[in-house]
Amino acid sequence: MIEILDWGRTPYPAALERQKERLEARCADRVPDALIFTEHEPVFTTGLRKDAQQHLLWDAQERDARGIQFFPSNRGGDITYHGPGQIVGYPILSLAHRRDLHAYLRDLETVLIQTLMHYGLKASRREGKTGIWIETRKICAIGVAVKKWVTYHGFALNLNPDLAHFEGIVPCGITDGTVTSLQAELDSAPGPAKLKERLAVEFKGVFGNTNALS
Repeated sequence: MIEILDWGRTPYPAALERQKERLEARCADRVPDALIFTEHEPVFTTGLRKDAQQHLLWDAQERDARGIQFFPSNRGGDITYHGPGQIVGYPILSLAHRRDLHAYLRDLETVLIQTLMHYGLKASRREGKTGIWIETRKICAIGVAVKKWVTYHGFALNLNPDLAHFEGIVPCGITDGTVTSLQAELDSAPGPAKLKERLAVEFKGVFGNTNALS
């Protein structure tokens, strides 16, 4: 069973605490696997990659003027932006029956690629880079963590965020690419409810066919 939850709009620190609570409950087998959706208030977050904060370009004064917080996270990866118009997905899944984090990441990428394909977008992985791309334009960031073989953190898919906010960072430390969104790529982008519905369908299709679920 995979439970689909929607937390609505949340501040990043509060959502992280809720993730940790769900993580502990999943580790203790008190709850089933889940895919959690949320949309964060504007925030730059850094992952555990060394020197990630060097890719933060706007100082505190500039961030305050634009209403963007900064928060160091314990996920994998570099620096990224979260904000309104971005669909964030946090899978909290047991990998106890398939202890392979790389396979999990490939499966998660497949969910996103198939979701974008549903809307006619040819998205793919990019050699040596994280996330999901349309040519050299990044449309989805991925950064995960695992505890006792239960996953948390996840992906951030750009539906229609303010792409100008990405100018305050070097997104994921990448200097040879740009950032895009479904709205920028399509004549008519889906609404958030429809996009989450499709993500849930693809997620259950991929992870319902693996032995990652207990």
